[in-house]
Amino acid sequence: MAMLFVEMQTHDGHEGLGLSYSKRAGGPGQFAHAAEIAPALLGEDPSDIAKLWNKLCWAGASAGRSGLSTQAIGAFDVALYDLKARRAGLSLAKLLGAYRDSVACYNTSGGFLHTPLEQLLVNAAASVERGIGGIKLKVGQPDRALDIERVEAVRKHLGDHVPLMVDANQQWDRPTAQRMCRIFEQFNLVWIEEPLDAYDHEGHAALAASFDTPIATGEMLTSVMEHGDLIRHRAADYLMPDAPRVGGITPFLRIAGQAEAAGLMLAPHFAMELHVHLGAAYATETWVEHFDWLEPLFNERLEIKDGRMIVPTRPGLGLSLSEQARAWTREKVEFGTRP
Repeated sequence: MAMLFVEMQTHDGHEGLGLSYSKRAGGPGQFAHAAEIAPALLGEDPSDIAKLWNKLCWAGASAGRSGLSTQAIGAFDVALYDLKARRAGLSLAKLLGAYRDSVACYNTSGGFLHTPLEQLLVNAAASVERGIGGIKLKVGQPDRALDIERVEAVRKHLGDHVPLMVDANQQWDRPTAQRMCRIFEQFNLVWIEEPLDAYDHEGHAALAASFDTPIATGEMLTSVMEHGDLIRHRAADYLMPDAPRVGGITPFLRIAGQAEAAGLMLAPHFAMELHVHLGAAYATETWVEHFDWLEPLFNERLEIKDGRMIVPTRPGLGLSLSEQARAWTREKVEFGTRP
């Protein structure tokens, strides 16, 4: 995994921290694109966040308005919101207008396909004991019977009261997805995630219309327009936008507005340190994904209690980079002059 961080300072001493990421290839490309467009921010008013998003977008428009180019913009956009909230003395959630002080959370990192079944049961029980509210399991094995066995075993182990989700990571074709969704109806799942290719909106819509178990998707989409197409097709019950992937908080809020108008539930993907704030600012109850992968990068930790993630009350994101993050830094570049 590669992380892209933006540390921003104004002439009067205010600071902001932003982030984006790439789980596989693309990190060096994000960094290179960010370095090219960063000078466009110099001399601008940091309060004009939407204007600055557009300026950064057009500075790199020849690279496109989705994917890697907007993911690079995302780090600047998050930093601008963090700066604005810090300057106001508010958490990011409060700046945006929070509906709640905590969000429901679920664990993914204990349920990967390579995890043996016995360890899967141990991991799931440990997460519940820790106070995490739900458990998500990866499915999509070549042998579908293994998927069924694992889901059935975890449901029996945890009981009916623990929220349980599954994630196929786009591994099924339409006939397989129909069969598996039908079989999984018996397990009272919160959702079935990415049963089909991320861009198969018609296929996802057919599943959403056919089954009681909600369909969740959206994490792989990288623009407001792509999410708009998904919403118009009614292709999800749970929308799963990823703020860094779509270009930051500015486009995320546009997506969330469309989702709310369509009556969809929201479950932002990954980056819990950011999404805990954005989830708290959505009109209806949200789920936020608990991944502890990024914890070594920050000095602060999120609090989990009674199945919920507590929204930090510190100004902005409430985060500062750790010494470990700085030690792992491979490339950096600086623009402008320090105040």
